[in-house]
This record gives sequence, C-alpha cells and structure tokens, in this order.
Amino acid sequence: MTRLSVEMLAADAPEPITSAGHAQLGIAVLAGIAVIVLLITKFKLHAFLSLTIGSLVLGAVAGAPLDKVITSFSTGLGSTVASVGVLIALGSILGKLLADSGGADQIVDTILAKASGRAMPWAMVLIASVIGLPLFFEVGIVLLIPVVLMVARRGNFSLMRIGVPALAGLSVMHGLIPPHPGPLVAIDAVHANLGVTLALGIVVAIPTVIIAGPLFSKVAARWVDAPVPERMLPPRASEELEKRPGFGATLTTVLLPVVLMLLKALVDIVIDDPENLTQRVFDVIGNPLIALLAAVIVGMFTLGRAAGFTKERITDTVEKGLMPIAGILLIVAAGGGFKQTLIDSGVGQMILDISKDWSIPALLLAWLIAVIIRLATGSATVATVSAAGLVAPLAADMSTSHTALLVLAIGCGSLFFSHVNDAGFWLVKEYFGLSVGETIKTWSVMETIISVVGGALVLLLSVII
Repeated sequence: MTRLSVEMLAADAPEPITSAGHAQLGIAVLAGIAVIVLLITKFKLHAFLSLTIGSLVLGAVAGAPLDKVITSFSTGLGSTVASVGVLIALGSILGKLLADSGGADQIVDTILAKASGRAMPWAMVLIASVIGLPLFFEVGIVLLIPVVLMVARRGNFSLMRIGVPALAGLSVMHGLIPPHPGPLVAIDAVHANLGVTLALGIVVAIPTVIIAGPLFSKVAARWVDAPVPERMLPPRASEELEKRPGFGATLTTVLLPVVLMLLKALVDIVIDDPENLTQRVFDVIGNPLIALLAAVIVGMFTLGRAAGFTKERITDTVEKGLMPIAGILLIVAAGGGFKQTLIDSGVGQMILDISKDWSIPALLLAWLIAVIIRLATGSATVATVSAAGLVAPLAADMSTSHTALLVLAIGCGSLFFSHVNDAGFWLVKEYFGLSVGETIKTWSVMETIISVVGGALVLLLSVII
C-alpha cells in the first residue's frame, strides 16, 4: 500500500504522484463510485447515506487513515452547506410563494392567452424557463404538469408537443443556471465567477432549450402518441383564491435575483476596480444570498400580500417551503463531502497529471466525467458535485470565462440520458402516463439532446472567447 493518500490528506501541498499511486487512487475512485451506485440502485438507500458510505470507502481504499477521511468529508459537507445551503432554502421559499399565491398560474394563463396554436410549444418552453428559475426540478414538474395536461386537452394538442418543451425548459434551468444547487456547488468547487457563469449559462441555455424543446417535440410527438391521463389533472393552487398577483409583479419578482446577479457581473466587467464604491455596492446586491433574500422579501408583498395572504399565512407558506428541502440539502452537502474526499485523497491531482498527456480538451474531459457519473448514479446533482471535485485542479490556470465554461460543461454532462435510476425518469413516466419505452424515447432522448447540444455550445464558446 502506498503512502500517497495519507500524505495527501496530511499535507498542504500536493507532491508528485507515482504510477502505483495513480493505480491505487483509480481503484479507490471506482470503488467509491461503485458503492454509491450499488447502494442507490440495488439497495434503494438514500443518496445522502450512500454518498457518506461511498466517501469512507474511497478514503479507505486510497490508504488514508479513517480519521483523516472523516475530517475531509465533514469539511466538504460543512463548506458546501455554508456556500449553498441558505441559497437552496431561499430558492425553495420563493418557489413556494410563487406556487401558493397563484403567481405561477398568472404567468401561465397570461402567456397562454396570447399564444396561438402554432406558438403553443414555444409558449410552454418560455413558461417553464421562467418558472423554473427559482424552483427545483421536481417542484417545477409538479407545478407545471397540470398546466401541460390542461393545455393539451383543451387545445387538442399532442401531449408530447406540449410536454417536451416544458420539460426541456425546466431541465436546462436545473442543470445550467444558478441559483440551482448543482451549478452553485460547481461554481464553488472550481472558484468560478457566478455572474459570468450565469451570463454564459443563458447564452448556452437559449439555443439548447429551443432544439431540445419545441424542435425535438415534433419528432417526439411522431414517436409517441400518448393520450392525456385524466387522473393526473389536480386542481390548481389559484382556484381556491379570491385574487392573485398581477403578471408584471410576479415576473419582476421571479427575475429579480437573476437581474441583480447579472448587473453585478456587468459592473465587474466595466469597472474592474475592487475599491470603486459602485462596484462594491453591486458586489453586495448581486451576491446570490442578497439577491435571493431580496426576491423573497419582495415576494412576500408582491405575491403573498397580493394574493390576500395574512401575515400568518405567509409565515406558514415559508415554513412549508422549507420542509421539502431537507433531503435535497443533505444530498448536496454529502456530495460536497464526497468531492472534498476526492480532492484530499489526491484524485484531482491524479486527473490533472494524467490529462496533461492527453489531447482531449479540459472542458470535454469535465463533460465526460459528469456523463459517466450521471449514467451510474442517476442523479444530476451527484454527477455535478462529484465531477466538479474531480476536475477542480484543471481550473487553476483557466481564465474567468473558461472557468465558467467548465461549470457549464459539467452541468451539461450531468443531464445526459436520464434512465431508470433517475427519480426524474419515473416522475415524467407517471405524470404523463407513459410506458418505460415511451419515456426513454421522449424524456431520455430529450435529456441527451440537452447534454450534447449544450456541451457542443460550451466547446464552441471556448474557442470564441
């Protein structure tokens, strides 16, 4: 057994890794990921517990003392919660306010009222992209599915023609755009600039969602002609409300954090002087924590109070918004712990050493690693945080824009071919009343298109900028 991993965990500076060390670390990575995959898929163990056990296995196989492995895992878990935990909570609260106040319904109804038959798939992708900004993917599906089903039934549209664009909008937001947990963790891991990542993410997201959404939906509708499942048509949140927020106020609230973060990025580019008062002000208001906190506080008035909510009802909505995120937060945190164990065991340095002799671009390598972990674990978030930990050393000599593109390459790879080990696969299957084969031909292919098209656009941007 080599002394490599013990020294990596104990020392501040990495030392050269021998070929024997490479082999042991490679086996350790495979063992750790294999344990995670086996526990999640075979034994149906929660991803938080699976990632925790997998991290311990990784460290043990790498030859590190267990107390050092525990310290690495705990450090990674704590730093991940510190960097993204509050953001996840604020995003969840904003999403709950949006749903319960009828604000989401207002956006949907307004856009659909102005959309003609031919424009309906494009309207659905727009709705999903806007509403998907502050919502977790699973929450977005639950919120949008009734709308998709009602539009398809009332307008006599193909379910796939309407559903695929909505799913594409949600998925692209989830994988590429902060403040979703995956992109935030990757940004933190590779020390990318959040504003630049957000701006480039939007550039990549727009053509990607058009190709995977409205355009692919034409093909998907020919492949699968599924009827609207009547049993999946629950009442909408706003049906029990006497009034609901206006379209303009709702849209402004949803887009507020994105606008503040983009303004910060723009000011940083134009001024580029840390001592400048204007830049310092925008550094504060464009910080994701402040931007999301501002949106939540504004949303309490523009969404909650506008819907006639009392102070007690708003408080209750906030509490209900926080309840569902415990599992998500723990999975993300454990993913951060796994990432830190990878780094401290020297795996990141190993990837850096090996890839120096390859002709494969760093961005493509990051995409491929995320694809492999996604296919194995079924979780886009686990794929993102694990891949970010593995390729973090590659970002050391990158420019600001290329570091942001590294985050997006990981995000694109994390969406590749969702299949039976992904909870999202089963959500889509059940809500749309599809068979496993039909879900693969529509949802799984759509996710693969997003991953490949997005990854190709990232590589193209890396050549241009």
